[in-house]
This record gives sequence, structure tokens and C-alpha cells, in this order.
Amino acid sequence: MDPVVTVGLDGSPESLAAARWAAGQAERRRLTLRLLHAWPMLAPEPTRLPAEVDRNYWAKRLVHNTRAELQDRHPGLTIIGDLVADDAEHALLQAASESEIVVLGSRGLDPVGSYFLGDIGMPVVSRAACPVVLVRAGSPGTERVPPSHDLGGVVVVALKLHGPCDDLLEFAFTSAAALGTPLRVVHGRSLPLHARVPWGVDHELTQGMRKDAHTDPLKVLRPWHEKFPQVIGADTVLLESPASAVLHAATDAALLVVGRREHRPVLAPHLGGVASAAVHHARCPVAVVPHG
Repeated sequence: MDPVVTVGLDGSPESLAAARWAAGQAERRRLTLRLLHAWPMLAPEPTRLPAEVDRNYWAKRLVHNTRAELQDRHPGLTIIGDLVADDAEHALLQAASESEIVVLGSRGLDPVGSYFLGDIGMPVVSRAACPVVLVRAGSPGTERVPPSHDLGGVVVVALKLHGPCDDLLEFAFTSAAALGTPLRVVHGRSLPLHARVPWGVDHELTQGMRKDAHTDPLKVLRPWHEKFPQVIGADTVLLESPASAVLHAATDAALLVVGRREHRPVLAPHLGGVASAAVHHARCPVAVVPHG
């Protein structure tokens, strides 16, 4: 199979928004788009039956209509439809082992933009072998009008300096290059207790911490800037908790990229604190990238 971007379709406005966003990404990355609809009750494919007695009629119509809309918006994009008689979670995890990216829709629960992942989304995000992108209806690139080549905003990546981060930075730089947007690398660092004084914080101490904190990201990012010279980048060190720093930096983002450790302790949460905060509270599309 050619390299693909797979999007999960269930007929909801959020999954249609995800499909529109995925189509734009597939076109920019020159990949095939796969529209996946999984339902355990799909009937075996009939030989010749009229639509009114075809039990798969509505599933076929969902994929057909979505494909037609996306093909009209992206005439040069290769789009395939895939109806699978399987549990959605299992089908998406299988698709993740065959895809470059899996894209899912997410619903906002309140005005601040929390995500509701449901019974399917979280297991896929926490176990998929490839990056999973969560897209809300209304995100840039999800509107019905013809897509603009300038989505605005930036790609933001949450950088953790301890541990491997090559997969995370590879995805972030590739995404920024594909979207034609700058890349903002964010590293949050909480203030120690001794930096706090009765009237606020010790300005001299925080300035020193900020200066020291810029050194390590520069070393990590140098080879990536050399590999992607077309990507305009800047690193941002915020002296606040990593989760808060990332959410603040992603206010105007076109995409937020966070990492997920593939091998976490048995009793640990499926996602770390930064990834969990991004998934539940960021308003822009969020890519969760597995890494070692």
C-alpha cells in the first residue's frame, strides 16, 4: 500500500472536519488519503441488490459523499474509501500500523475547548503506532469553502529535553514545512520555591534561569534547522509549568505537536501531563506523536 493518511469517519461533524483537515495534510505531504469507516455490523458485500435492501447503504453513502466533497476540493489527491466490518478501535489501531498519520475528530465540551475523546479516541491516541491528530470542527482547514494555502498561525511543538525526541521533532519540522508556517518550539520550566519572594519573583534569578534554559534547546534544534532550512523557527522558554507553557504558546497555533512515551510504567496514566493537557484543552488540532 502507498503511504497514507487515514481518517476515521463516523458521520459526525467532527469526523467530517477531521476528513477535511486530513485531506489538506495528505495533499501537502503528497500522500494518499484513506477514509475509514468501521462498524461490526457491516453485512457481507452483496452481489446485486437495490439500495433499499442493501444494509450497507448508509455506510457507503457516508464514504461516497465525503470522498466526493474532498475530491472536489483537492482534485489531484488520491482518495480511497475503506469499509471495515470491525470494531472501530481495533480497526483504527490496525490502520495506524499502516499509516503515516491517523486523524480523528474531537468534540468541544465547553467554551474553553475541552476535548471529548470517548471510548474509542483515547485508546487509539495512547496506543497507536503512528502520530494521531485530533481535530475539532471549526479548526483551520476544516471549513467547507475551498482551502486556503495560507492557514496562518504557527506549528507549536512541546519539547522535553530529557529523553529521546527525534520522532517528535521530525514530525513537527515536517508539518511546519508542509504547512509553510513557522515552527515555535516551547520548553516550560517551573520556578523553584526559592525564586519566589513576597512581592512576586526574584527578577535577577529568573533572568538567569531563562538564559540558562535557552542553551540546551539550541543544541537539540541545531541539526533540525540544518535539515529543514526552509522552516523559520524560534525556541520559547516560559518559566511556568510545562503544560501551561504549551497551552499559552498554542493560542494562535495551526497545529500543536506533543509527545507520548511508547513504554510507560504499568500504573502510569496513558498520557503524560503535557500531552493530556493539550488533548483536553488546546483549541487547535493536536498531534500526539509516539516516541521511545
